[in-house]
Amino acid sequence: MNAKTKLTLRCLCEGAIMVVVAQILSYIKLWEMPWGGSICLAMLPIFLYACRWGVGPGLLSGFVFGVLQFMFDGGFAIGWQSIIGDYLVAFTVLGFAGLFHGKTSSVFVGTVVGSAARFLVHYVVGATVWAEYMPEEFFGMTMTTPWFYSALYNGFYMVIDMALCLVIFALLVKPLGKYLRGEDIKK
Repeated sequence: MNAKTKLTLRCLCEGAIMVVVAQILSYIKLWEMPWGGSICLAMLPIFLYACRWGVGPGLLSGFVFGVLQFMFDGGFAIGWQSIIGDYLVAFTVLGFAGLFHGKTSSVFVGTVVGSAARFLVHYVVGATVWAEYMPEEFFGMTMTTPWFYSALYNGFYMVIDMALCLVIFALLVKPLGKYLRGEDIKK
């Protein structure tokens, strides 16, 4: 087996493991929103994998994770638009964290970019597809537009998820910095 084949096999195996870890972490919810979305650490392994291997593998792992989320996490969907937006696209864009592959602070910048991308997808889907389910009041405020409601609803759990990932990466950067940056991968 040549070096390139070994590296490809390592990339695929690590991706499969990270997706499984993400799926397991998705079941450990600190808070769950009424129409989907939760505070948990499920994005962390996808960000780590994307930052180690790059945007292509990261997008693929995010897509696979999105499919698993819809299939096994009791997916909240009200039609094909919600399935595509809230699961397939929203989790795939987590892989954009891989745009910063090889950079010193890749896990930090990647986490912010991946979280922002996922938020934007949920924000648009929430304001368009889920608009008819907007309550009259949310977080003690009167809701007048689905765009504001979607920003509050999705921003609440996404900002907390992102902050949790950033804190954990900050705790791990000193002991596992080379691993977080992907310096252990010989290309």
